[in-house]
Amino acid sequence: MPELPEVETVRRGLQPVMEGSKIVKAEIRRKDLRFPFQKDFAARLTGQTVTGLGRRAKYLMADLGSGDVLLMHLGMSGSFRVIKDDEKSVPGQFHHPRGKNGAHDHVVFHMSSGAAVIFNDPRRFGYMKIIARKAIEDEPLLRGLGPEPLGNEFDAKMLAHSCANKKTSLKAALLDQRVVAGLGNIYVCEALFRAQLSPRRLAATLATKKAEPTDHAKRLVTAIHAVLNQAIKAGGSSLRDHRQTSGELGYFQHSFQVYDREGEKCQTAGCNGIVKRFTQNGRSTFWCPKCQK
Repeated sequence: MPELPEVETVRRGLQPVMEGSKIVKAEIRRKDLRFPFQKDFAARLTGQTVTGLGRRAKYLMADLGSGDVLLMHLGMSGSFRVIKDDEKSVPGQFHHPRGKNGAHDHVVFHMSSGAAVIFNDPRRFGYMKIIARKAIEDEPLLRGLGPEPLGNEFDAKMLAHSCANKKTSLKAALLDQRVVAGLGNIYVCEALFRAQLSPRRLAATLATKKAEPTDHAKRLVTAIHAVLNQAIKAGGSSLRDHRQTSGELGYFQHSFQVYDREGEKCQTAGCNGIVKRFTQNGRSTFWCPKCQK
């Protein structure tokens, strides 16, 4: 499933053609994706100007002139592509044809910018929902989400406070969207490796008895910031389904230091360990047992 860097990459790709433009027509080609579309879904979008395009955790959020917000989630295989009047596609260095099967083009936004924004989702685990901006804090899909890992609120002190007294593993705590929003398996593995912290370590060890951040917490926050910023710059990671809106692949997977590198030598300077994999909470965890403590 796309994680924060992939969703942020998609947001940046859609922003030039959606933000400030009017949805001339919202074309809904089926009754549902993961969840049924609201009965007035197309009507509430048609004629509305997208005043802003943001992201919350793994959700895209389009603010509309009406005061509504269009909430969008990519699911496992969802992707957007942009087709402009003057060009059928926007190829790039990593361009791969995708979304050719029109049967999977489930939603099309015809924009006044002259672009058609198409949502393609073969597995239909993605979803869209319109929410009144004034009710956004009470939306069940968003309520309880933790801080944004790249936001000003997220620091070692906040992370330590959230993990204090937790009896779960450090990796499980970081995957908990109530602790920090938007992180997934790939970037948690990478951040823990860079911070040289074991995924099996107790989350509570990030805090002192007075819930103050330890050096571990400070190292981990620094690593999370570095990994996410590098991944966003690289356009995210393309393992199976992720493509940018131009059709380009993200290429952060070429910078993985530990994820999906089982059996390879550890990349930490001076460490002669071997990357191992084990199953943790139903997910594959990659780490170096020698330098991650």
